[in-house]
Amino acid sequence: MAAGAWQRAAAVVEAVINKSNPNKSLSQCDGLFNFTADLAGRQLLGTNLIFQIQPLQLPPLTPEQQAIVASSKAIKINAVAGSGKTTTLMAYAQSRKPGSRILYLAFNKSVRLEAARKFSALQLQQVSAETAHSLAYKYVVHNSRYVVRAAGYKTHELAALLGLQGSGDKHARFVLANHINKLAALFCNSTAAKVSELQYLDYLSDDASREFVTQHYELLLAQTRLFLAKMHRAEIEITHDFYLKQFQLMQPQLPFDYILFDEGQDASPAMLDVFLKQKAVKVIVGDTHQQIYGWRHAVNSLDKVDFESFSLSSSFRFGSDIARLAQNVLRWKAHLDLPSNLQLQGKGKGGKIQSKAIIARTNLGLLLKAISYINDKNKPEKIHFEGKISSYTYADEGASLYDVLNLSRGNTAYIRDPLLQQMKDLAELEDYIEQTEDAQLAMMVEIVQAYGSEIPDLLQKLKSRHVDNPAEADVIFSTVHRCKGMEYDQVQLVDDFMSEEKLEKLIEDESFNELQRARLAEEINLLYVAVTRAKSLLFIPQALLPTNISPSNAIKVLLPAAQLEANARAGKDISRAFAQAKKQVQTQTAFAAKSPKTAQAAGAAWSKAHDQELRTLYKKGIPLKILANHFGRTPSAIYSRVKKLGLVEG
Repeated sequence: MAAGAWQRAAAVVEAVINKSNPNKSLSQCDGLFNFTADLAGRQLLGTNLIFQIQPLQLPPLTPEQQAIVASSKAIKINAVAGSGKTTTLMAYAQSRKPGSRILYLAFNKSVRLEAARKFSALQLQQVSAETAHSLAYKYVVHNSRYVVRAAGYKTHELAALLGLQGSGDKHARFVLANHINKLAALFCNSTAAKVSELQYLDYLSDDASREFVTQHYELLLAQTRLFLAKMHRAEIEITHDFYLKQFQLMQPQLPFDYILFDEGQDASPAMLDVFLKQKAVKVIVGDTHQQIYGWRHAVNSLDKVDFESFSLSSSFRFGSDIARLAQNVLRWKAHLDLPSNLQLQGKGKGGKIQSKAIIARTNLGLLLKAISYINDKNKPEKIHFEGKISSYTYADEGASLYDVLNLSRGNTAYIRDPLLQQMKDLAELEDYIEQTEDAQLAMMVEIVQAYGSEIPDLLQKLKSRHVDNPAEADVIFSTVHRCKGMEYDQVQLVDDFMSEEKLEKLIEDESFNELQRARLAEEINLLYVAVTRAKSLLFIPQALLPTNISPSNAIKVLLPAAQLEANARAGKDISRAFAQAKKQVQTQTAFAAKSPKTAQAAGAAWSKAHDQELRTLYKKGIPLKILANHFGRTPSAIYSRVKKLGLVEG
């Protein structure tokens, strides 16, 4: 009875786990626990279950992982996508001597919480998991007079806060406020001690924005200093970037023996500065080719530290075909005179397709694809957007697609966003976008111009099909930034990524400079990250496929819409040619009226009727493979026959 009772109890626990982790079995849950049926040590008391949970030993380590764990000095680890870097860091922490104080630095809160749970499950209580901001908060904000502003300052709020006045140009005070926000964020994420040490113009590419900043540079510097001073004096709420900068300027010494810095390729210079000044043994891990947050002032820290270098080059996420494709995408960096070779072995075994995702480079590309998807009656019903669906229709500044739509229609009374309320029409908004390089507002303008009055109905369709739980969705929609760290059985890429052809054209432009080189390198990284989200099957647009990669069981090529239409027309032409040829030979012999494929074995002699039919079809340009299928023979046999009939030379 005891055994049966515990089997039922295990089933209950497994059901609970599967509800939150539908793709994981009880013994595999997070790879950390093994529930054993030690009946002598367990009791079933009414409805209370008492389990003895035993931590599961980490899986056997690869030689690369063993070398990392055996190290004792400061090291950097270049880890490819899906290479088990978290397992490696856990094994490293587990191998340190008892009593060692270890800090694990995560890129964001969700990763920090997941890591904390895993370290705790391994009974590594000496490991503290933090993000750069959570650590800075404890040193700067906790028990201070500072109050943190949850979402930062919007342009119109900052303009009012600083009392900015127009200078004759339309909306100049809002343009200035936008640049103040950006310059303050750049300073807070940098190692600079003064705002004037930064060369803000180097970060701008649009001619209109560079011209505006050049004309108002001294005012921009003065107002940025005032903004920072107000936060420093606690006269206004402080931003998350501000207290991180304060933390860096404090030059703190953290009470740890080891610091494990994860996702180092996306670290800010400010946090890297804090990390490098610690006396602890330092371990920094990341993937130099997954740096995709340059627009948030991230730097590739792995290239900036002179530590002993290690690699994790085997991915257990995907197989050799996807690995080879990813390597060839990165070889495009040779066009930029940047390191382009990557050691990457795909050791994933694939499996049943359960999770499916559509990944785009931009919000605009994703929304356009989603709109196309829901308008196809043959597509499944349930969809999920990584991140809240509203985040794809609202800019960080607060403007919505509806605001931009109402502005385009002249319905200014219905505009809710205070910034857009100041705009007379869409042309004024486009001027503002050019002077501020606001990519989110630019994307909204493009959607409004493309869909206009259809937008409310389209958004309603998207929301009606959206499910909050991704496990319930037939397909998941995401930008590459939002799905970093995620993986899916099947991935389809939208065609808004950088192609090699477009890359080469941009490099040939006379205005090409170092800022553009860095941005183009990040565009290549974005495609690499997107490709490596796939575990078993990848659908990739033809324009994005490297020239020396062929379709396979794991890689399917998506043809452009124009080519699909051309193929459809060609298919009709081929069918028409078959019909005409058949009609021509039908009168010559009764045998020709039969299906050649069923009437003729592969090794049978050719009849005069079939020779005549072959001549007619071949002259129509019908491909050999189609002819082979039609006549029930091999392509080589067809070729030999047309050669014998004198239809080809040689």
